Amino acid sequence: MRKDQLRWFGKLGLVLLSLFLVFGCASAPNKAAQGKQIVSVQEQYSVTPLEITFIETSDVHGVIFPYNFITAKAMPTSLAQVSSLVSDLRNTKKHVVLLENGDSLQGQPTVYYYNFEKTSVPHIWGQALNYLKYDAVGVGNHDIEAGHAVYDKLYKEIKAPVICANILKENGEPYFKPYTIIERGGVKIAILGLITPKIPDWLPPQFWSGMKFEDMVVSAKKWVPIIMEKEKPDVLIGLFHAGVDYTYSGASRDTVSNENASQLVAEQVPGFDIIFVGHDHAGWDGMGWDPVAKKKAEVKDSTGKTVYIYGALNNAVKIPVVTLSLLWDKDAKVWKKTIQGELKDMKDVSADTAFVSQFQPAYDEIKAWVDRPVGKMLGSITTRDSMFGDSVFVDLIHRIQLELCADPAMGLKKADISFAAPLAMNATIPSSADGTLYVRDMFNLYVYENFLYTMNLTGKQVKDFLEYSYQYWFDTMPNEGNHIIAFQKDKDGKLVQDARTGSYLTATRYYNYDSAAGINYTVDVSKPAGSRVNILSMADGTPFDMNKTYSVAINSYRAQGGGGHLEKGAGLSKGDILAMKYVTSATTKDLRFYLLKWFEKQQGAVSVQSLNNWKVIPEELATTGKTNDMPLLYPTK
Repeated sequence: MRKDQLRWFGKLGLVLLSLFLVFGCASAPNKAAQGKQIVSVQEQYSVTPLEITFIETSDVHGVIFPYNFITAKAMPTSLAQVSSLVSDLRNTKKHVVLLENGDSLQGQPTVYYYNFEKTSVPHIWGQALNYLKYDAVGVGNHDIEAGHAVYDKLYKEIKAPVICANILKENGEPYFKPYTIIERGGVKIAILGLITPKIPDWLPPQFWSGMKFEDMVVSAKKWVPIIMEKEKPDVLIGLFHAGVDYTYSGASRDTVSNENASQLVAEQVPGFDIIFVGHDHAGWDGMGWDPVAKKKAEVKDSTGKTVYIYGALNNAVKIPVVTLSLLWDKDAKVWKKTIQGELKDMKDVSADTAFVSQFQPAYDEIKAWVDRPVGKMLGSITTRDSMFGDSVFVDLIHRIQLELCADPAMGLKKADISFAAPLAMNATIPSSADGTLYVRDMFNLYVYENFLYTMNLTGKQVKDFLEYSYQYWFDTMPNEGNHIIAFQKDKDGKLVQDARTGSYLTATRYYNYDSAAGINYTVDVSKPAGSRVNILSMADGTPFDMNKTYSVAINSYRAQGGGGHLEKGAGLSKGDILAMKYVTSATTKDLRFYLLKWFEKQQGAVSVQSLNNWKVIPEELATTGKTNDMPLLYPTK
């Protein structure tokens, strides 16, 4: 090689070495700066704490506008009020986290319209969440109830991460994103989503095909260590669509796939700072529940750390606003956390005019739809009567179910017997003064999007089904106080009052008060549970046979095991129930759709009357019980 070439390569090497030193020296201070920056985030809050404000909505049930499309009256709370609250807090607080916890796709006609009528455009619920810029969205059982076509589409439209760790694909992988990570003020926040695993007991398989539901505690024990090891968060939040009282419906701490396991997760899976809950519509202000004393109590995890539980009231009535203060302890090198919160009463908050204006065209369109007349009724009917015996309200459901099954055009098996319960505690139709029935009245007549099934049951199974229903519906009389309703009682035997509504809590919910049509029978409340029902005959007077197989009209919730009537009452195995072994036919649309069509077919005003096919005896005790318990269920405000 020539000397001039060697000199050229030597100069090139010096240039490259200089560049290396320049960029190397430049990068080293950057790394140091980055390390210093990480430390400075903690040092910044070693004297003055970092404050993060969390807001949770849950069980909004389609109440987007401050207007009830079912009753045609203004509502004091809605997502429009939440919008005002969120705007105010974002303007006054530096770090805000907004969470939605499910059960949004059932309730108001607002979401029903976008679920099943106007399906070719983005769903209004997704539009509203995007407008408010939610940080994470959980999944509720009534969201799954809308069906794959609805929620699979909606969750693609929502910009925020949709999280739920215990809904799995058939291969065991999460169907949704299990958790999400967000950052506020340099602090890392992990949010784990969970849902009540009881959905297969309530909904037909077509609603959750391709899904499996894992026990909440099992799922949390799996995912929390993964989150802690992989993400190393400063804060761990639970976003659980499940209630707090794990003894609900006779369950225990050890019940597998407990419906309301949020507190069980808090107690058994260490690491959570705050758990936001839903599903039970109870409203939680930082405390949990003592199921023995029947009162609120502090919740601690297995390490002795207090876990704070907050939960919104349904329909955006009260919203948890929780402030987490983090102060860095330089000596211990840990965050000291202080948590304070309240259930914000949204009746004190005005609706956001900008929010309402944004969605005004949708409001106008939905209102025009629900205001469409579908028929007329002579007189009015109420579910209040349904709490105490045979009622016109529930008998109308029976009548329509039996007629639908008898119509060859429906393709259903003809039913001999109908089972039905009041799905609202305090509903009255029509809502009009002149007896006109509108689309909106169908949402009072039938609250949920259940399908109509027929199934085969023996006479004995029918009787046992009813014995189970009346066991948790009625108390044995006479008793102290002469109550006909089976109320919840505390450890001292006293009735438990709902502090929110003033009503006394019943042993089971009213939507489990199943009665029957197609048979004549009595319910003797002077006899102990299990031996109260005496079936006298079929409705036409022919004998009722305990050994005969009857075709029964029943809604999809009950046919899938909801309430326990078929498993614990009729004695069917859970596997057979879930496999729909006894189901013989089913509708392709929800019952409300067919109820609406039924009214549209009627000529002139409909006269509704009680079937008078069953009664409570002794009648004098039934009358006394109703007199005593009506004000306990419906207290004067």
